[in-house]
Amino acid sequence: MADRDAALHAWLDQVLEGAPFLLTPASADASFRRYLRVHLDDRTLIAMDAPPEHEDCGRFARLARRLRAAGLNAPGVHAAATEQGFLLLDDLGERPYLQVLDETNADRLYGEAMDALLTLQTAVATDDLPRYDAAFLGRELGLFRDWFLERHLGRAPDAATTALLDALDRVLIDSALEQPQVCVHRDYHSRNLMWLAADNPGVLDFQDAVLGPLTYDLVSLLRDAYISWPEARVEGWALDFRRHALARGVLPAASAGGRDPAQFLRWFDLMGVQRHLKVCGIFARLALRDGKRQYLDDLPRVLDALRTVAARHPELAGLARLLDGL
Repeated sequence: MADRDAALHAWLDQVLEGAPFLLTPASADASFRRYLRVHLDDRTLIAMDAPPEHEDCGRFARLARRLRAAGLNAPGVHAAATEQGFLLLDDLGERPYLQVLDETNADRLYGEAMDALLTLQTAVATDDLPRYDAAFLGRELGLFRDWFLERHLGRAPDAATTALLDALDRVLIDSALEQPQVCVHRDYHSRNLMWLAADNPGVLDFQDAVLGPLTYDLVSLLRDAYISWPEARVEGWALDFRRHALARGVLPAASAGGRDPAQFLRWFDLMGVQRHLKVCGIFARLALRDGKRQYLDDLPRVLDALRTVAARHPELAGLARLLDGL
């Protein structure tokens, strides 16, 4: 770490042309990246330190430019040294959605986030994005078995549980792949959206974008692992999004979810189950492999969301029984 600190300081001295600066921690995330706030005399910027053996900061820079060109408020890139894993970025502030959301502003803030999401889905080029295909979705679902059940809970799936999860995976993957395929952020939630007085929201952590299911980012936003809302409110927001998606053409009127609101909500629910099973595995891995045990504090919310959805879909009855036995 000391070597990277020295290299980052030397690089910032160069790109800032000797201007004096002070570095303070800005944020950390679930990856190997770290972010430092660069205090200058007249402004602040953000330095990203992404060790190149673990992270591709060049992809972040390319996608940042693409999102900005589409009209989204992603950070501008002031300087890049991708071979070293350093970027110098706009500072989008210190107030993520998670810190400011409340009962009085949720409709407005989620409305603005869903507007931005529709821009992401309609205006961002996807030709070169990886596909969120059956293999990709399946690998993510495997995290629940490997890291949550077996390593975190110490419950290696027996033959019956393996058969149950195999059947569940097929249902979830089929539902994901029958949806319209769009640009997917893959982590569109309250910790990665920054509240801003103008051009809200600021969008962060988009470097893993793919071409995938229409409802993935929507359910990531509305059934967030870090904050929860009454189901009736979540459903209302989801159906508001559906109406706007139809109007914008991202949801074809002839598609199953375009014809039938109930089918759209089924897509939304099952996509949320896929994401939340993955999140259970990721949170367990962060705790066990990386020592970031604070993520375990959010597991009860994720499991509650899984139980709520599993209870209302007959094809998820096996999952409901499995969760009841944990």
